[in-house]
Amino acid sequence: MNKQAGKCCFPVLEALFCRASYAAAYCAVLAGLLLACFGLLPSAAHAGEGMWTFDNPPSQLLKEKFGFTPGQAWLDHLRLASVRFMNGGSGSFVSPHGLVVTNHHVAVGQLQKMSSEKKDYVKDGFYAVELKDEIPCVALELNVLVAMEEVTQQVMAGVDKGMDRVKAVDARKAARARIEKEAKDKTGLECEVVSLYHGGEYWLYRYKKYTDVRLVMAPEKQAAFFGGDSDNFTYPRYDLDMAFFRVYEDGKPLKVEHFLKWSKAGADKDELVFITGHPGTTDRLDTLVQLEVQRDVSYPFMIQYMDRMLEALKAYASTGDEQNRRSKTERFGYANGRKAYGGMFKSLNDEGFMARRKKAEQEFRQRVTGKVEWQKAYGGAWEDLERVYVRHADELKQRTRQALWGSRLAGHAITIVKLVHELKKPDGERLDGFHDSEIERLKFRLFSAAPLYSDLEAVKLQMAIVFSLDGLKATDSFAKILRNLGDPKMAAEKLCGQSKLLDPAFRKQLVEGGVAAVEKSTDPLIVLARKLVPIMVANEIWRKKTFESVTIPAKEQIAQARFAIYGKGAYPDATFSLRLTFGTLRGYPMNGTRAPYMTTLYGLYDRALGFGDQADWALPKRYWDRRKYLELATPVNFVCDCDITGGNSGSPVINKAGELVGVVFDGNIESLAGRFFFDDMDNRAVVVHSAYVIEALRKLYDAEDLADEIQNN
Repeated sequence: MNKQAGKCCFPVLEALFCRASYAAAYCAVLAGLLLACFGLLPSAAHAGEGMWTFDNPPSQLLKEKFGFTPGQAWLDHLRLASVRFMNGGSGSFVSPHGLVVTNHHVAVGQLQKMSSEKKDYVKDGFYAVELKDEIPCVALELNVLVAMEEVTQQVMAGVDKGMDRVKAVDARKAARARIEKEAKDKTGLECEVVSLYHGGEYWLYRYKKYTDVRLVMAPEKQAAFFGGDSDNFTYPRYDLDMAFFRVYEDGKPLKVEHFLKWSKAGADKDELVFITGHPGTTDRLDTLVQLEVQRDVSYPFMIQYMDRMLEALKAYASTGDEQNRRSKTERFGYANGRKAYGGMFKSLNDEGFMARRKKAEQEFRQRVTGKVEWQKAYGGAWEDLERVYVRHADELKQRTRQALWGSRLAGHAITIVKLVHELKKPDGERLDGFHDSEIERLKFRLFSAAPLYSDLEAVKLQMAIVFSLDGLKATDSFAKILRNLGDPKMAAEKLCGQSKLLDPAFRKQLVEGGVAAVEKSTDPLIVLARKLVPIMVANEIWRKKTFESVTIPAKEQIAQARFAIYGKGAYPDATFSLRLTFGTLRGYPMNGTRAPYMTTLYGLYDRALGFGDQADWALPKRYWDRRKYLELATPVNFVCDCDITGGNSGSPVINKAGELVGVVFDGNIESLAGRFFFDDMDNRAVVVHSAYVIEALRKLYDAEDLADEIQNN
């Protein structure tokens, strides 16, 4: 889907800067890359707009516009049938036997990990005819939200009026860590305290976690990503962007009570539909100064980084077929991210958009200043944000470069060095990402058996070193350490070629050996990490003291002002937590004409022939061999005006009866501005039609048993 993304202290850089490790930061970037109103918005959302939490569904809007009121049983069923892919996507159960549907581009990382020089599942696809043929996934975690509980008072209980701001931040974080740990110890579930409305509310989400996940079916990349990067973020589209996994428990397919029945007929034009999924990040509630800093600092940084990494990966891929295969999914991720961030950056540079945001903010602030008690409680928040962002802009840009961006292997080394030291601290005093409730998930990723290739890692590490050095002053301590390595290319090849961190067993051995093992290790990347980590940790402490001590309470104050004036008629920004959105199937004005609400197999073949069945528009051979068996009027893709963003990849599209009518896989180019505002005139979600999936399974892929499983429940 809008394979958009997932936020050091200027919003896009902020969350990445404070990640537990730069391996985690790298994964977060890619997940979002693979891996949203005008105004702040104070007032209630327009019909069709909004990423609503399940505790506050848009019942009144639905009743007014469509005469439909979702009951609690209906909502609970959708929630429990919805699945979060922790590699940055969404999905849903579609049979009582643990079968899950999502996107091919959500599955592609697993396909890449399963592939080898002899067998390329990304290129050729896969289908398990029998259960025994289903392939176990590497370090793939799926979550189902089973319970929600507001814990705002518990989080804020230790924050006293007049408390030092840094201590107040520590108190919030310690409370969140304690709540998560106590809940996990009590229930055995994966527990997260989710901040909504930028700290206006805190909710404890309890998830059932599944890690025995196996691949069932995925088509060829050429069918799933027909049109390639050229057609990405466009419409009309003709993609079979879907894949199936199965969840196992105790070695057997999971027995599922809540799953979505499959609709082959799908939905009609103007029909009401819903999407449940896990949108990653939106910035619709950001202040004007936050948006200006993103425009002037964050987005130029990210775009430069992605351009440089993509250039390096393309050069590596050109050296041979195997190098092309190894780097394929990462190139896709960066190319997709570059297009997504470019579209969002264009929105930030639109004078009309920024003027509307300024006007909306002024109106909101006037409402606040119009009442003495509101002004006293909330009025200084905007000035606090402006002072901290403007005052520390240059220093932040420097500190953001103090990282090895995009190097997974170096990221593992940094994570290990941090982890063994953080584990010696009390839980409430640890860095973000290293609390007791987070350790199991961190180790699950860190010890993953997913293949790493020393030559590819060397290319990425070389780029990371050069990228950091290009933006750092000669006197910078981080830069001095990197310069002492010598020539970046030779240094990267030596570090990656001699490191044992490619072996997950070695990574586990180091962590289990604790501080003593890490401190005496002679592994070259661990030696380098021991030098860099103190600087990175100092940066995280600086961020907390300089930024979080100001931004967290300021954002909370703005959220409370919004509640005081408008109540909860507005929805929170996306946080990669489960949301519900609604809309209808309808086309939109495009290039002086109109885009249709759906496409068909007729159009797929027409587009392939229009490009001579070449390059990104070449169809797999089976499509030509079996064309005579297909019903060419079968719908392929459709668009709806549901409100989505990155992270919604693989989200189910559902009708009022609770049946699955499609799977979200993208947004149109106009939807990229959706990170900042929603415009239902032309912002569209692009969806794989449920009928196309069945037609393809039965007539193209000889997957009759799979089609029967999802249709005969």
